[in-house]
Amino acid sequence: MRAMPGAISQGVLWGVMTLGVYLTYKVLDYADLTVDGSFATGGGVCAVMIINGQNPFLALIVATFAGMICGMITGLLHTCFRIPPILSGILSMIALYSINIRIMDKPNISLLGENTVITMLMEWTGLSMVVTTILFGLLIAGSVIGVLYWFFGTEIGSAIRATGNNENMVRALGVSTDKMKILGLMLSNGLVALSGGLVAQQQGFASVDMGVGAIVIGLASVIIGEVIFGNRFSFAYKLGSIIAGSVLYRISIAVVLQLGFRSTDLKLFTAIIVALALAL
Repeated sequence: MRAMPGAISQGVLWGVMTLGVYLTYKVLDYADLTVDGSFATGGGVCAVMIINGQNPFLALIVATFAGMICGMITGLLHTCFRIPPILSGILSMIALYSINIRIMDKPNISLLGENTVITMLMEWTGLSMVVTTILFGLLIAGSVIGVLYWFFGTEIGSAIRATGNNENMVRALGVSTDKMKILGLMLSNGLVALSGGLVAQQQGFASVDMGVGAIVIGLASVIIGEVIFGNRFSFAYKLGSIIAGSVLYRISIAVVLQLGFRSTDLKLFTAIIVALALAL
């Protein structure tokens, strides 16, 4: 039970990444594997800016734009060169491994002793790290959900959703589905990179390997949220259920570790969760 607050805080921060996965997997109907690379990009950009004396909040904004560039590249590979979605994501993910090392100049960067968003908020509020992380994470997640709910109610947002539902119909109405795909991928990977920056600042380091398996974690959280909370009510409810799914996934991981399983068993456990949820 002692691990529950920490699991909840991690679940909320990773939930922002899960929202990005939801945009491509469910809304755009695009199997994007860029996530594993863009998550580390967000963390790496944040870490480099912080150790160079930049404001941690500004670092999060820049990390988000860096993630959007990653998504744009994947979109261009698919739309301009007609590379299948999965392969375009794999190509970006592989390239980002080298790019992330270039950004950080080494495999990992420690943020111990540096001012981060979490440490600054802890000083301002006097709260513990876990409580501060949960409250700030909920604020960010709630803001993202609000912006996404508004955006996907606009004409462009509706066109992106329609592209995922029926690409041929949208093209017949004169809308460029290629542009909609690129924009959707940019939004998705921007959120993924934002989550990477948040996680890096919370855990106190960034690593080129921090995004390994992120797509599977995101899919597991999306499926858990849909299975438990259902795919009903408004679009905002669906987005909120994704955050809840991410928290439940982290809690389940904490329970598994408390039962004495090895940390190396988590990948297998995640695969089992996804398989069972899809079967349900």
